Amino acid sequence: MALKKLPLLKPILWLSGSTLLVYAGFMVCFNGNSFLLPVWLNAAGWAVFAAGIYFFLYSLFVNLPFGKTYVKTGVGDKLVTSGFYALVRHPGVPWFVLAMAGMTLGAGTDFALWAAVIWSLLDILLVYIQDRWVFGKMFPGYAQYQKTTPMLIPNRKSIAAYIKQRNFSNTIQGEAK
Repeated sequence: MALKKLPLLKPILWLSGSTLLVYAGFMVCFNGNSFLLPVWLNAAGWAVFAAGIYFFLYSLFVNLPFGKTYVKTGVGDKLVTSGFYALVRHPGVPWFVLAMAGMTLGAGTDFALWAAVIWSLLDILLVYIQDRWVFGKMFPGYAQYQKTTPMLIPNRKSIAAYIKQRNFSNTIQGEAK
């Protein structure tokens, strides 16, 4: 049976997966042995977590076309190379890892630490599989995108491309005129 014949499957899967991840996050934060970190470090950890989650969600739900990516049947027909996708091919991963580091410091429990390590490694494994065997078949031009944009860690060229496409320099020039 083709997945196109199950129009609600895609939104149900991502919504249920997201709900389970949030539930699991709460469970690991409020269970396990405490590290007894200083309060300021817990607070700093939650701030880092908030920033990481914000940019993670921005990467997945604002930079990508929401309807085509998460609601409509089938797959998106266009490769997104703008926004955070100009920096790296999988920008959700660095932001997710940052959020997990913040969660570990914020919660200060061994469960949070283990969850952060395991979930981050699984996220990296997932995008590796997508990058190597899936996205090349889904999106025309993905092979060229792989050659020009790093997978997870921005480099000088990708940072320059991101700044150029964000048009920061034009904004500054526009203000000076």
